[in-house]
Amino acid sequence: MAKTRISISLEQAQAERIRRHAERSGMDVSAYLVHAATRQMAESDAIEEQFAGVDALIARAEREAVDLPEEPAAVSVELTEQERREVEEALGLVHGRDQQGRRPGYAP
Repeated sequence: MAKTRISISLEQAQAERIRRHAERSGMDVSAYLVHAATRQMAESDAIEEQFAGVDALIARAEREAVDLPEEPAAVSVELTEQERREVEEALGLVHGRDQQGRRPGYAP
């Protein structure tokens, strides 16, 4: 198989660091960079494959959203005291607070 040459530009400090890592790995710089790039590509491919279904759902939802009617004007509705407490409790959980107002995982 014919090889292709790719030229890259980088800072001298980066080049030296790559040379040292390649040497410690028992590779020349070209082999080291090809190995590193190949690993990164495999990781990216695996991530893309894992999230392909979610990405397709998002794309579909965005296409369908174009056809949705505009939202009606907001209607002011008074909450009962119980509903207000439930909303505040839910928002506290969303913002990372438990029912005692503490952030779980943090020292008081």
